[in-house]
Amino acid sequence: MKLRRRRFLQLATGVAFASSLSHSAIAQAYPARPVRLIVPYPPAGPTDVFARIIAERLSDQLGKQFFVENVPGAGGNIGTGSAARATADGHTLLVAVNSLVINPTLYATVPFDPYKDFDPVTLAISFGTGLVVHPSVPAKSIEELITLIRQSPGKFNYTSGGVGTPSHLLGELFRVSQSLDLPHVPFAGSGPAMAAVVAGHVPIAFTALTPALPQITSGKLRALAVTSKQRSAALPNVPAAAEAGFAELEGDGWIGVLVPSRTPRVVVDELNRQIKIALSTPDVQQRLATFGFDAIGSAPEEFSAQMKHELEKWAKVIRMANLKQE
Repeated sequence: MKLRRRRFLQLATGVAFASSLSHSAIAQAYPARPVRLIVPYPPAGPTDVFARIIAERLSDQLGKQFFVENVPGAGGNIGTGSAARATADGHTLLVAVNSLVINPTLYATVPFDPYKDFDPVTLAISFGTGLVVHPSVPAKSIEELITLIRQSPGKFNYTSGGVGTPSHLLGELFRVSQSLDLPHVPFAGSGPAMAAVVAGHVPIAFTALTPALPQITSGKLRALAVTSKQRSAALPNVPAAAEAGFAELEGDGWIGVLVPSRTPRVVVDELNRQIKIALSTPDVQQRLATFGFDAIGSAPEEFSAQMKHELEKWAKVIRMANLKQE
C-alpha cells in the first residue's frame, strides 16, 4: 500500500508540474501576434482615449502590437457582439463601459450576453460624469437649472454620449425624479454631443468629463455639478451633485477590459498583470489624470461583481424612466 501511495503521489506531482510548465509556456508565448482592442464607440470618446493609451503601453511591455479598432453602432452593441464572436485566445480584447451591462435591459435584443460571452480581465479605470450647460443658459446651479426648465416648458432639452450610456441614464434619472419636461437628444458618442452643446444646438448635457474638460476650462461650457461621490480633482471648484442635495444623481463611468469566454485563464491572468503594470507607470498615470481618469486595475472577480451590481442599479432606472430601444 505504501508503494502504491508513493507512486500515486509521484504521478500527481508530475501532473501538477507539467500543468505548471504548460501554463508558464502559454504565458511566455503570449501574445503570439498583434492584439486587437475592440472599442464599440467612435474615436475621441473616453473609451477610445483610454484604449489608445493602454494599447501603446502594452505594445511596449509585451513586444507585440496592440491596436485599437473602432466598431461603433447601436449603442455599442455592434462592436460588443463582434468581440463576443472572436476567437478566445487573448488576441481580441473588448474595451467596454457601463453600457455592457446596461444594454441587455435597455434593448429588446442584443447580440451578446455580458456574462456568458465574456470573461472579465480588469475594471481598469473610472471617470467622472458632469452636468454641463452652454454659457447662454443663465443657471449657475442644479436648483437654478430646474427652476429655469420649469418656467419654460418645452424650451430645453439635453444630450448625452448616446442611448444607454451612464450619462443618458443620469439625465433620465434627473428628468423623472424632478418631473421635468426635458427631452433627450442622443448623439453617437461624447465628442459629437459636446460639439453640439458648444455650438449651442443643445443647451444641456450629462457627459463624461473627458471630452468636456477642455471646453469647461476654456469657458465654452459651464459645469454645474459632477456626479461622483466627491468632487473631481480635475474640477475642484465644481460641486458634487450630493453637495447640492441631489444625492440620487450619483454614478461614475468606468472602462473595463474583457476577453471572449473560454479564453485560457493563464492568458486572462497575464493580461490582468500587464494592465496593472501599465496603469502603475508614472507616464500612464499622468496621461490618465489629464483626461480625468482614475486608475483602478481590479482583479477579474472584482470586476465581475461590479458588473452584476451595475446591471441591477441601472435596470431600476431604465424601468422607472420606461426606456426601451429596438
